[in-house]
Amino acid sequence: MSVFYRILIADPISKKGIAELQASSQLIVDEKYGLKEDELARVIADYDGVIVRSQTKITRKVIEAGKKLKVIGRAGVGIDNVDVDAATEKGIVVMNTPGGNTIATAEHTFSLLLALARNVAQAHASMQLGEWKRKNFEGIELYGKTLGIIGLGRVGMEVAKRALAFGMKVKCFDPYLSPTKVKNLQVELVNSLDELFQDIDFLSLHVPLTQETEGIINKENLKKCKRGIRIINCARGGLIRIADLEELLKSGWVAGAALDVYEPEPPPADFPLRGLPNVVLTPHLAASTIEAQENVGTEIAAMVIDLFCHNIIRNAVNVPSVDPKVLSILRPYMALGEKLGIFMSQWVVDRIDSLTIYFSGKVNEYDTSPITRAVLKGFLRKVAGKEVNEVNVVFLINTLGIDVKEVKMSSAGEFAEIIGIEAKTDGHTYQAASTFYGRSHRLVQLNFNPIEASMEGILLLLENKDRPGIVGKVGTILGEHSINIAAMSLARAKAGEKAISILNLDNIPSPDVLVKIRNIEDIYNVQLISL
Repeated sequence: MSVFYRILIADPISKKGIAELQASSQLIVDEKYGLKEDELARVIADYDGVIVRSQTKITRKVIEAGKKLKVIGRAGVGIDNVDVDAATEKGIVVMNTPGGNTIATAEHTFSLLLALARNVAQAHASMQLGEWKRKNFEGIELYGKTLGIIGLGRVGMEVAKRALAFGMKVKCFDPYLSPTKVKNLQVELVNSLDELFQDIDFLSLHVPLTQETEGIINKENLKKCKRGIRIINCARGGLIRIADLEELLKSGWVAGAALDVYEPEPPPADFPLRGLPNVVLTPHLAASTIEAQENVGTEIAAMVIDLFCHNIIRNAVNVPSVDPKVLSILRPYMALGEKLGIFMSQWVVDRIDSLTIYFSGKVNEYDTSPITRAVLKGFLRKVAGKEVNEVNVVFLINTLGIDVKEVKMSSAGEFAEIIGIEAKTDGHTYQAASTFYGRSHRLVQLNFNPIEASMEGILLLLENKDRPGIVGKVGTILGEHSINIAAMSLARAKAGEKAISILNLDNIPSPDVLVKIRNIEDIYNVQLISL
């Protein structure tokens, strides 16, 4: 008896992708566009799968109404319009199509860059009015100018290549990118945003929206650029504080801005940048090319066919490709590994060249790659936000040029199970190891020195010269600001040398408190780590 699956296409995708779905003997395909949340929730119960682009929202309400729903396919990179947590709770696979829009987005970015340099949009509008005002639209050449890029991933790399072809100089800031990744590309990789902002003529954004990147383009940072900077954003609207940009556009400090993304979308009618003479606005067109639409449409169609017809899951953002029985055994190790990755991402502030993830104990009887992916997911969460997952994390880490090794050790020493990680930077190695203590997670080694600290809540990590009184001074400062120390652990190689202390705190110290602690003599480093 044949089994049929019904697929709802809720946003337009390429005709070729639809034709491929319809050609499958096991799939029944319906196209219903423009459905609002209530309408979609009413019809979704009849479908085994749904495919969307960016317009249709797959909310918790829709997911809970999808009693038969097995897959949500997003024809595009982002998954902002899909409640992935709700889908995961219901056991629904969420897939997307990373890479399909890369060239289109890079080309649109460069189109906006050229439009800013030569006042193309403004000159066109003037000509449409019957005017001939050549002197009003004098532009600048790209040749010899410097482009600053924040985020050198797939799109950022393609933009850099095009800028170099125009004879531009390219400066890039990406704290998670390995220097070897850009060795053969003639770009300057800088170590800080402050360094990037110096002497650039254009600035292009290519990072996801995370707590770290939200509002990264603000008045304070723009004032670090020279007068006359031009800004292009085809990444995420929330990266820019629009009120700050408006002020500096009006003052002339920012010579021009070109935006393709907004927060929210569409922007309101009174969006403050509408009508400004030095602004170019496009309605989220970066991925809107015939080729990109066809790429993501056919790609998502092939993935849905693989899932229903061949039981193969590709590019899932919420499901590791592991046998269910093995997965149930590995889940505790994956949780421990992700926690260790989160810890390392906040401790290691230098650019990483390589990561070595090692295991010891009974876990070595299994394929440990899902645990490695969990460690990397935790490690990249700071830079990639919610877009990182067990499936795409290897792709993302490779994009950054970070070499990853997985090592199985024969002995765990005094512990039955160990998951450890070594992060190598230019001339320095950071090391940490963790294990289980009942159901809780414990840090048991830092830089190869024994320690015993709970991996929960708020951790204050201090690197200091091992001498009497330092911890007491720290405790005094915390006490003066009503911050309680729940536990304290110390790691050191030898008395009087460098020591690492970890304090488990009940609440988060303010930046001023951290500054006071950093100013204590013989303290080299202070890191606040949230787990």
